[in-house]
Amino acid sequence: MFAISLGDDDAELRPLEPWQAEELLAHMDRGREFVGQHIALPDFVADLDSARAYLTSYAEKAANDAGRLYGIWTEGTLVGGVLFRTFDAANGTAEAGCWLEPSAAGKGLITRACRVIIDWAIEERGIHRVEWLASSENGPSIAVARRLGMSREGVLRENYLYRGTRSDTEVWAVLAPEWRAAKAAAAS
Repeated sequence: MFAISLGDDDAELRPLEPWQAEELLAHMDRGREFVGQHIALPDFVADLDSARAYLTSYAEKAANDAGRLYGIWTEGTLVGGVLFRTFDAANGTAEAGCWLEPSAAGKGLITRACRVIIDWAIEERGIHRVEWLASSENGPSIAVARRLGMSREGVLRENYLYRGTRSDTEVWAVLAPEWRAAKAAAAS
């Protein structure tokens, strides 16, 4: 299995696969309330069987070139993840997303990990548009979209029913030419 360093703080990005279901469940148990503030992942990963099913669904997406799932580890412990919830190489579009347990928040891990996967999608796979959907109430996720150079394209008003409450979803995106221009500007 490969591991990509995310910097000098021992953080790594690795594939997150079905055989790691126990590790995913333990991670989710540590951050269930925090992660579940805005996304339903903790509801999908409630026990070992559901953790395995979730990871298997992404293994199938990867096999069908329709999605990807990666974990973020610090000091050997799974603390979060990034993913392509959707991945459509034929149309050149993908939707990136993330989650993180509270012990790892505020360290730039999500931004660094997303830079790796977005760069791969654009440069290696020819993806033209990477989208980011976030609850309007999820300030940290919106901040990541900004740091990634994404543009806010609009708000889907009360489109997301989560735990009995409707919330707005902000739509952010970056296009391949914008991504490359920002990379070139950062390198100079």
